[in-house]
Amino acid sequence: MTSLDQPQHINSEDYSLLAPGPVSLHPEVRKTLALPMIHHRTPEFDKILARVLQGLKRIFQTQQNVYMHSSTGSGGMESLLVNVLSPGDKVIAIVSGKFGERWAQMAEVFGAKVIIHNVNWGEAAKASDIQTLLQQHPDTRAVLCQACETSTAVTNPIRELGALTASMPNTLFLVDAITALGAFPLPMDEWKIDGIVAGSQKALMLPTGLSFVAFSKKAEGFFDKATCPRFYFDIRREKKANAAGETFFSSSVALVRALDVVLSLVEKQGLEKLFAANHRRAEVTRIFAQKLGFGLYAKSPSDSVTALTVPANMDGQKIRLHLEEKHNITIMGGQDQAKGKIIRVGHMGYIQDFEMLRLFEALGKTLQHFDVNSISNEKIQSVVAEAKAWLESHS
Repeated sequence: MTSLDQPQHINSEDYSLLAPGPVSLHPEVRKTLALPMIHHRTPEFDKILARVLQGLKRIFQTQQNVYMHSSTGSGGMESLLVNVLSPGDKVIAIVSGKFGERWAQMAEVFGAKVIIHNVNWGEAAKASDIQTLLQQHPDTRAVLCQACETSTAVTNPIRELGALTASMPNTLFLVDAITALGAFPLPMDEWKIDGIVAGSQKALMLPTGLSFVAFSKKAEGFFDKATCPRFYFDIRREKKANAAGETFFSSSVALVRALDVVLSLVEKQGLEKLFAANHRRAEVTRIFAQKLGFGLYAKSPSDSVTALTVPANMDGQKIRLHLEEKHNITIMGGQDQAKGKIIRVGHMGYIQDFEMLRLFEALGKTLQHFDVNSISNEKIQSVVAEAKAWLESHS
């Protein structure tokens, strides 16, 4: 699931999708998406569904059931909440970026009493701070946290946070792993995660449209107690349908069939190699973007996406647009307080080495475009050559 044929030159006419989601699709996925449609209530699809539901357990590294919703990842975030919470429940929401803010707002919409724990953008949450909050609020029903806060490219200490709630029978640890699951280690059972959500358009290399959720046995104990309104996201309905070999609502057949292909590829490659491929792309980005003059924004950087601070006299939004318009490369910029200050490069999906080299050359040329004295052609070519050698020595 890394590169297959590595061209020896940089072809600026190619298009590269290097965003933190959606991501570039594996060729086998693209072929599968082009197949004729089949019905979701047929023996053929039933077999695909059974394989997929089993394969997702391996990705989540859990013995628990994994459920699918035909929704974006935000739908899965809502599903985690409404299946275990009741209005008035106390929730600690770790907010270290835009998606932490979104989840806290969701919980408030469903009537939770939300205690917001703000973390400086670019920094990770501290388990000791959450431990103090739990001691102050022992009646907390759930702690919400992003494994990777996509807007800042920060990873949070999920293992340590899971240990805090593991011995609290009435407190659940819910994790948004949309930009994490399948990109780096996040074993649900081992790390005592009570609820976890992933999205199809990230490390699973599919188009947007599916979300995946799983619950611990402790969390399942709250399914019937929870009184938040739910219908489409009622896991009890989905659990019963899955046990009968079906989905409760109409399935996104094309995406599920493509997911079957992805899970087969992952099983052949192995999770460790998949994680290593993402780490390799993250490392080469962190090393060589700094040689071009960028800085690292995240204090605890993720292997799924890297946030780079731009030179002080430049605008990250303009850099991002120039890359797309002139070099046919899509990355993302910053949001809210980080807008204009950072650019974000994704490492998930089907990315070949030559695309990374194209990125470094294009970044250098873009810096030149905005400031002719920022970097020389010789420096750009030197960085690209060093990066090429690094990739070859770390293949």
